[in-house]
Amino acid sequence: MEKKFMTGNEAIAEAAVQAGCRYFFGYPITPQSELPEHLAKRLPEVGGCFLQAESEIAAIYMVFGAAGAGARVMTSSSSPGISLKQEGISYITGAELPCVVVNIMRGGPGLGGIQPSQSDYFQATKGGGHGDYHMIVIAPSTVQEAADLTMEAFDLADKYRNPVMILGDGYLGQMMEPVEFRTRKPEPHPKRDWTLTGAKGRPRRIIKTLYLNPEILEQRNQVLNRKYQEIKKNEVRVETYQTEDAEIIIAAYGTVARIAKTAIKILREKGVKTGLVRPITLFPFPYQTFSGISDKKKILVVEMSLGQMVEDVKLGVCGKANVHFYGRSGGMVPSYDEIVAEVEKIVKAA
Repeated sequence: MEKKFMTGNEAIAEAAVQAGCRYFFGYPITPQSELPEHLAKRLPEVGGCFLQAESEIAAIYMVFGAAGAGARVMTSSSSPGISLKQEGISYITGAELPCVVVNIMRGGPGLGGIQPSQSDYFQATKGGGHGDYHMIVIAPSTVQEAADLTMEAFDLADKYRNPVMILGDGYLGQMMEPVEFRTRKPEPHPKRDWTLTGAKGRPRRIIKTLYLNPEILEQRNQVLNRKYQEIKKNEVRVETYQTEDAEIIIAAYGTVARIAKTAIKILREKGVKTGLVRPITLFPFPYQTFSGISDKKKILVVEMSLGQMVEDVKLGVCGKANVHFYGRSGGMVPSYDEIVAEVEKIVKAA
């Protein structure tokens, strides 16, 4: 098929259309504004609805309504905008409604800046809003992968009746690469016997998240938890790169993982056996991959944050390997030279 030269934002938007998304509600914020801009043009062409809401809060509750009616629906924003959506995301998850949420991260806290960051890891993977809940969180590292995983995200949302977050950084959203939209057979939709489509000739249906009886609310939480355990069992995605003989493992995701691959090439040319473990799903996290790393190896976690994914890596290795950390924040991006220098420090100290 013909390849198109697109930004990551545009590729995610086009992939959503080709995955059957017909409703988008959002609000512009840098560095993700090209995504709603693309959908503002494309959705009317396919009979869909693009609506710029008056706020991020309004947008997420429009998503709630469309998802409740059984539509394939998406919203997108960047860090502080996602913060505003958190209450609605908790509601949607509690109501077990499928949707896709895109976060193209920028530096924080607060309004921060518009440069790329990975400082929303905790917010995305540990819930973010109130209550015991999880989204499936997927972190692409290339524009092609962003398109492919966006299509998959809609299928996962339907399969588990759960929001799925595409978590990228500002670099991924803004960079341009060739993208091929592959012909794919969509996953069959599960039976939608919960949608609010009008009670004509059938008993009415109710979608709610308010349970004043604590015993019933606990039962609901247990139902959700069993679903999360099923997701952990079936949906882990991870890439390993040159780990077979590696003595030092770099752990990174998204754009930083791409930078790390360049660092690995340089290090191997210097005789330092280095590899990469790249989590593609951040929830569920590939704990088992890290638990299989020998106590003879050392791990360097590299992030565009002051250290968030590093906590999950430490949980994964269970003390069987030394875990080191290097991070840049506020929109600063670690270079491959910096990663090489950090690995050499670890080697020298051994």
